[in-house]
Amino acid sequence: MGEQYNIRYLTHREIDKAKWDYRVSSSSNGLIYAYSYYLDTMSKNWDALVLNDYEAIMPLVWNKKYRVYYLYQPFLTAQLGVFGNKLTAEIIEAFIKAIPSHYRYWDFYLNHQNVFPLSNFSLYQRSNFVLSLESTYEELFRNYRENIKRNIKKAIQVGCSAETGFEEEKVIQLAMQQMKNQSKETTDNINRFRKLYKILYEKGMATTYGILSVQKELLASAIFFYSHNRAYYILVGNHPNGKTIGASHFLIDSFIKDHAGKKIVLDFEGSDIRNLAFFYSSFGAVEEKFAAIRLNKLPFYLKWLKK
Repeated sequence: MGEQYNIRYLTHREIDKAKWDYRVSSSSNGLIYAYSYYLDTMSKNWDALVLNDYEAIMPLVWNKKYRVYYLYQPFLTAQLGVFGNKLTAEIIEAFIKAIPSHYRYWDFYLNHQNVFPLSNFSLYQRSNFVLSLESTYEELFRNYRENIKRNIKKAIQVGCSAETGFEEEKVIQLAMQQMKNQSKETTDNINRFRKLYKILYEKGMATTYGILSVQKELLASAIFFYSHNRAYYILVGNHPNGKTIGASHFLIDSFIKDHAGKKIVLDFEGSDIRNLAFFYSSFGAVEEKFAAIRLNKLPFYLKWLKK
């Protein structure tokens, strides 16, 4: 590598949170997930790699199992990786090389500006879907697929209405009902998310959206986070009664209508699942690739061990 980079490994207590959050907010690829308060809330532990005086940064979210330290992706944290300006393949590679050797297993996601062919590491691509809302609502609506338009019309015809700013717990409860095989870990993740919502709500970075039936039953709901001119479709809770009447279609349409004409991107947070990808693209959203990495440096007798 032609240039040597001064990349330091910092433990959590050594990180200057003010400088860290400034770098996240001022980076061309800054995302809400990288803020220190997001990571503090959603991860079990995190340390960091820092270039010079926080010119570029990379969180290392870790945990330990059977005395093995591993890097993982926290719940509802779609993209991490290296954040900064004018990033290059050389810089990304330097950061990944600087990951301390005591992390023996890696399985984490980078971000949409970390997608480079690297000499010594194999990154794989994942899919996100994003929709710019700068156009007028009429223009955005014209780009919907016909099945989306039909479902929105159906929801309106049966008397559904949109509501915003209600208690986040209503979304969380519906979302938990959808999650199969809830475990102790799921409960921990949801409790972390509850704390995160309160932090972001106080900062004016979070809100709720819902679709109500004529009887005022919550049929579709979502929590949205905001940062970096992005609105993140972060947590979804849908009731079975809303499935056949287009409630979830109407919810996204209502959000788009409220934000049309603004310099904001609706970030659907995925997905690699074909049906979800088709659903998001049906609103006119386009694919945005991001990078991920998986590496197993465990000794042969522990190769089976993952998270």
